Amino acid sequence: MVGKIVEVEAYRGSDDPASHAFRGLTPRNAPMFGEPGRAYVYFTYGNHYCLNITTRESGIPGAVLIRAIEPIEGISAMVRLRPKVPKLALTNGPGKLTKALRIDKSLNEIDMTKHGPLYVTKAEAGDFEVGRSTRIGIAAGKDRLWRFYVFGNPYVSQRQTAEGLQRPRLGRKEPERVI
Repeated sequence: MVGKIVEVEAYRGSDDPASHAFRGLTPRNAPMFGEPGRAYVYFTYGNHYCLNITTRESGIPGAVLIRAIEPIEGISAMVRLRPKVPKLALTNGPGKLTKALRIDKSLNEIDMTKHGPLYVTKAEAGDFEVGRSTRIGIAAGKDRLWRFYVFGNPYVSQRQTAEGLQRPRLGRKEPERVI
């Protein structure tokens, strides 16, 4: 299964009250303090998994939550894992995409920079605009504009008029990423 990442949120350490790492290192958040490019998978709300990719050097917490992907290949397999769900709702949220891609705690700490059961790679370059807003569903750190998404993409998890919305940066021509 292949998907293009279309929405993410950034999380840091002790300076980010919405981060799992805000109060320091624990067994649950240990991957956030590890090497960059690793999966940080956790179970939340007693109901679904969330996928993050670690971003900082070892010892300094940081991760990017993958909020939504646009399905590219293996869509029929995703539909089997999430039956009776419209295509646009298959992967338009962190719990939805982990169900559609069969991501669970067994993939926690896997190196996502190398070819394997779960990895990120460069995709073809394309023109797109990056929207920016506040993060979704948090109680603290609401002032941070650390949610980024492909403006106008129908697979983005929430309306693109979220509180704190900033106009997209124009002329963005960087490679997108695929999972």
